[in-house]
Amino acid sequence: MPLVQSDYNPPLPFKNGHISTIYSGLLRKVDSLKQQRERLELEDGDFIDLDWSFAHTPANTVVILLHGLEGHAQRPYITGSAKYFNAGGLDSCAVNFRGCSGETNRLFRSYHSGATEDLEAVIQHIISSGKYNSIFIKGFSLGGNLTLKYLGGGNVASQIKGAVTVSVPCSLYDSLIQLLKLKNTLYARRFKKHLVDKLHLKRQKFPELISEEDINNIRNLKDFDDIYTSRAHGFKDALDYYGQCSSLQVLPGIKTPTLIINAKDDSFLGKACYPVKEAEHNPHLFLDMPKYGGHVGFFDAHNISYSEKIGLNFIKEFI
Repeated sequence: MPLVQSDYNPPLPFKNGHISTIYSGLLRKVDSLKQQRERLELEDGDFIDLDWSFAHTPANTVVILLHGLEGHAQRPYITGSAKYFNAGGLDSCAVNFRGCSGETNRLFRSYHSGATEDLEAVIQHIISSGKYNSIFIKGFSLGGNLTLKYLGGGNVASQIKGAVTVSVPCSLYDSLIQLLKLKNTLYARRFKKHLVDKLHLKRQKFPELISEEDINNIRNLKDFDDIYTSRAHGFKDALDYYGQCSSLQVLPGIKTPTLIINAKDDSFLGKACYPVKEAEHNPHLFLDMPKYGGHVGFFDAHNISYSEKIGLNFIKEFI
């Protein structure tokens, strides 16, 4: 599919990728969104909390929203999307990954970039309600990679009509290399702090599975994936996790209309995270690479981001 030609041209301050990223993550506010929480019990004894919001009139289409690393369903990029979809006549179901809804999950495992079984559980739960004819997915960063991994892995539910993904680390290893660079030190430290804080809570519940020494040995994000992510989710080590769970390898298998929006100034993404060849050879895959936007940024007028506007337009083409 020919690459999408973006016309995104933000105001001058937001032509700096770091400003765009920081504003979206820390400063943006989204008001007047009402969410209703539902707890989905999983077959393995764990749970996922879903935060629903609804269009002003009854809708037969819903968009599943998937957050990024250490995000949750109240982050502005999620609530902004939900509010915009609701105004456009679509319901939204914002997923809090395991352990991300404000309550520690029950099992030693949690969430990761390739946990498609949890997305599948949410999809089947929505289908079983019988309320919706069409289901779309919008995933951000880690949630975007998870979306692509699901879509490219086969066995996609027929009710899934399309997807939008934003700031996707299609190559997890390539993204890790970027996050370990000096330019991303503050972001990486913030991620690591949140992850390690949660791991201390895990240790209280599962002292036989993780030690204080293990936690003290976590110096960076790769260490976290070596010491926790890989052990808790059945991978040999961090590199095995990155290799198995990166979405880049499954993009040729996607047969659902899918949009990837990756800004060229996203400091989290390396060259391998811009799947130009894959998009050119897959008629179902659309790749939009705006010059600006940062990581899950895309500031635009009226507190509606570029990715929210283009995402709704894309979805409406396939309803």
